[in-house]
Amino acid sequence: MRVALGFLSLLCWSLLSPSAQATEPVRVLLFQDVQRVVIVAAEVVMGRFSSGDERAFEAPVVITLLADGIMVNGNRFQTEGVTVRGRQDLTVTVEGQIETQKPDRPVERAAVFLRASSKSPVASSNSVTVLRNAESAGAMVVSGALQVVRRGQGLMVINAVDLEEYVKGVVPSEVSSSWHQEALKVQAVAARTYALYQRMTNADRDYHLVGSIQDQVYRGRQGADHRVQQAVEDTRGIVITHLNVPILAAFSSTAAGQTEDAVNVWSKDLPYLKGVECPFDTNSPYYQWRTSFKVEELETNLRQKGMPVGTIASVTPISYSRAGRVARVRILHSNGELILRGEDLRRVVGYAVIPSTQFEIQAVGSELVLSGYGAGHAVGLCQWGAKELAELGYSFPTILKYYFPGTELKDARLLESVSPSTP
Repeated sequence: MRVALGFLSLLCWSLLSPSAQATEPVRVLLFQDVQRVVIVAAEVVMGRFSSGDERAFEAPVVITLLADGIMVNGNRFQTEGVTVRGRQDLTVTVEGQIETQKPDRPVERAAVFLRASSKSPVASSNSVTVLRNAESAGAMVVSGALQVVRRGQGLMVINAVDLEEYVKGVVPSEVSSSWHQEALKVQAVAARTYALYQRMTNADRDYHLVGSIQDQVYRGRQGADHRVQQAVEDTRGIVITHLNVPILAAFSSTAAGQTEDAVNVWSKDLPYLKGVECPFDTNSPYYQWRTSFKVEELETNLRQKGMPVGTIASVTPISYSRAGRVARVRILHSNGELILRGEDLRRVVGYAVIPSTQFEIQAVGSELVLSGYGAGHAVGLCQWGAKELAELGYSFPTILKYYFPGTELKDARLLESVSPSTP
């Protein structure tokens, strides 16, 4: 469906010339609602204020929120923000509470972050959050520029970074750099495509993407070893397209069966996000799982989300998607009944607690016990499936075209601008 790509998406893309498409930086939100930002560099850096004035600063650059502006290295400035740029990489740390909050736009999560390289799964909390992104209290080393902007009661830190450098920071944060080189190329192309899609749909916002599971996990320079860099360079500029436009290149950890239609998860009927068979990810540590949580916790979480439930008597799946995942559940409680989407149950309970919607429910005393398969939303690319296919000798173009049917791989630097098309 041509209309599914969205008039706005096509229009934004059409306004970019081929050269602009290739060179415009990606703006990635690293931190939000912080009070103090420290930027370390090996040399003097330049700061450009929102007024257009420029000034050189000795590093470290310490930026503090004021009621009517910001303070930079002890000097007060009545401004909405400053962009710091150096000739080398910048190291940024933040201080002040980072609040959990709802995303300010509909979530089109590229992945539920379940790192294949870790001993145990890592995933989001009960609500999608703007996370600290890398290690919870550590510093991030990034290339490009850092934009520190006053928003609300805190400061936002945005990394304006070259697209390819951004991809180098995403790949090792989403899969293990020890995976087969073709699998790393698959992840690089998917991450690059997703970034371009978000850049064109969020062109007028302060940032294009969030550097967490809300979009793609991005850790700056961390983990970008020679294998990752080689995979990104070998696929430089290559994106997945439909009707000559970068697609919403969704991916998740483990499908454990057929991948899911996007319409069942996000109500987006996209022709290239249709379910395909995926019998390739049985070696994933997330292929099969068992979890439990107390009914009382579910009651509390639902009430916090504005759903006035009483005492819960039962939780039962009542409908399934074509791929066999729980589409809706019925929650019977003392005040009546509540019907929830399977994905909403995951969101309420916690993505770390319920890895996927492919589960069965059993009540055991005051607990609900779920037995299930897979990890993530299962739309689009299955990361562990791509790993197995790469090890079987399939190339990255073949793998990507399998998981995103009806698409073509093209060089974004050579794409001609397109005009909005009517359905």
